[in-house]
Amino acid sequence: MNKFREWISIKTVKAPGTIVLLVIFFANVAFIGLAAFIISRLAPPSMEETGFWSYVFHTITLILGVGGVESLIEEIGEANVVYVLCCVVAIIIGLVVFTGAIIGYMSEFISSFIEEADSGSRKLHISNHIVILNWNTRAAEIINELLYKNTKEKVVVLVENNREDVLRDIDERLSDTIEEENGIKNKLTILVREGDSCSTKQLNDISIKRAKSVIILSNGIFMEKGDANTIKTLVQVAQLTAEDDSTDNQQIIVEVEDDWTLSLVNTIIEHKTQKGKCNIIPVAVEQILGQIFSQFSIMPELNIVYRRLFSNEGKAAFFAQTAANVSLTETEFVSKHLDNHLKSIPLTVMPDSDGILHCYYMSDNEHNIHHTGSVHRNPNFKVAINPDFEMSEKHVLILGHNSKSAAIMEGFNGFSHEWKKKDGSEVFDIVVVDEESNLAKLNHYKQYPFVTKVVVADIYEKDVICDAIDELINACKENVCIMILSNDRVDDEDIDADALTYLILVQDIINRRLANDPGFDPKSIELIVEILNPRNYDVVSNYSTNNIVISNRYISKMIMQIGEKEALFDFYNEILTYDEEGAEELCSKELYIKKVSSFFSVLPEPCTAADLIRAVWHASPDDNKAIVLGYFRSDGKMILFEGDQSLIRVALSGDDKLIVFSNH
Repeated sequence: MNKFREWISIKTVKAPGTIVLLVIFFANVAFIGLAAFIISRLAPPSMEETGFWSYVFHTITLILGVGGVESLIEEIGEANVVYVLCCVVAIIIGLVVFTGAIIGYMSEFISSFIEEADSGSRKLHISNHIVILNWNTRAAEIINELLYKNTKEKVVVLVENNREDVLRDIDERLSDTIEEENGIKNKLTILVREGDSCSTKQLNDISIKRAKSVIILSNGIFMEKGDANTIKTLVQVAQLTAEDDSTDNQQIIVEVEDDWTLSLVNTIIEHKTQKGKCNIIPVAVEQILGQIFSQFSIMPELNIVYRRLFSNEGKAAFFAQTAANVSLTETEFVSKHLDNHLKSIPLTVMPDSDGILHCYYMSDNEHNIHHTGSVHRNPNFKVAINPDFEMSEKHVLILGHNSKSAAIMEGFNGFSHEWKKKDGSEVFDIVVVDEESNLAKLNHYKQYPFVTKVVVADIYEKDVICDAIDELINACKENVCIMILSNDRVDDEDIDADALTYLILVQDIINRRLANDPGFDPKSIELIVEILNPRNYDVVSNYSTNNIVISNRYISKMIMQIGEKEALFDFYNEILTYDEEGAEELCSKELYIKKVSSFFSVLPEPCTAADLIRAVWHASPDDNKAIVLGYFRSDGKMILFEGDQSLIRVALSGDDKLIVFSNH
């Protein structure tokens, strides 16, 4: 019964016209059936043997006037007065009252019914769905990410206005993915309604208490003094989802774009979070993207790694499982798992705020985490890890700015605290090219010792920008990274315009150098280009950059995975955050890209992925245990160790780069 009610509720919103037609049809059937039954009881002797269906046909012909009236006149002589009167009443009701007046009434009803359904004022009976409150540039990406789950999902979006624009955004985004990903099926039911996300009635009307997760999005407008709407919405949602009649273990994911809002959200969490009921998870957008971009600048290959592992899009992904009633150290967990599992890679264990232990893995399928088998390790295969490993020197040029510029610098700051050269100097240096007004807001980056130069230039000062780029390339023959930021504080039509302008200038310099010096290697310059609107991807990719970062997409991927597995939130925080300055022990684990010739003292012999993973784990020191997840070949192709590790052959060269999970 509940399934039928849910189906009716969805169809009422998605296709109200269909529901009205069904009501009209069944109402007519009921009326004709009742009239036929009464007439059959009063019929004259000549019609008594004709059967019920003949009376149904007779009633229909009476109402429509197709020969029924003539037949009635012929039978008047042998029929009683009551029969005749019933037939006449059936005709009058059918033609005048039912067929005429009801059609007029139904026309008005249909019009108001459809209008009411479109406006979203009709209560929706639905459960186990995903609710998205508010809309911004990341929202369509969140819904798009559900396509890769390849399971039936129901999504309800509540927006303040512009419902048609939202529907168009969703349709365009999903259509692009379905076209690009051959064979992917759209199994999503998406309902978009207009209303107030702070209204108790309208939240109840979308069955928020029955939702499995609620995603509260920021309004997408940069606000230096906080996002009051997010706070009001969270308070209302937390109150409703914490009530006794709400579904257990609902995930409330809140986007936060500034420190003031984050502080208030954390206060609300202290007051409103109820384990087993509503679990509130704040996603600090600017902080996360800042950490990601700083890592990409130093290790650009991580863009490709995260793009795969933060999503359901590829085969391999990160997974979390609860270790029920088990007490394990990380070393015990990893060693035990490696002894009898070949189709998943153990990463770490972490307790949550309630002390419950969660185990984390990389695998191409969540079921493979539990797949056990015999592991025949080659006892003669060993590796020698370089105890004096240092990260390669990096020279970074940042062009432009956006609202997360300060967060990006804090990400660099965290890396700087953990990694230094042997002489104590910085592993990397940064040059920033930006407008005076933006540089002034950050005090021209004077508080960051790794920022060696600041160049004042707006987007139209081509010569100044090009001179800064040329100077860096001339001074640093290798390990140069140019990061182009997209300004998110402009109107929609200007989104990504500055980033594309910078990219054109950089690519022109590279092309001119290649033309003048055939020995120049364009691969010596890593380009990282941020775009905010995925529709601009093709335009940017025409300039052959291999590291296009669609920043909004990263947040969308993380939000969807956190919505499915809350424990992944702690894991993402772990790998994106370096140890604090002055920490006695390096305990936070991150993903690193480490060159093979620097990581090993001796180049390993050809082996299987299974042997390499286990040999590196056993050879690494106890205070810095390392897990190898895959590697990048010298041609840039990524090989992840997904599936059966014993079937993956590995032949490393000194120029290859390992993907390593470790705390340093």
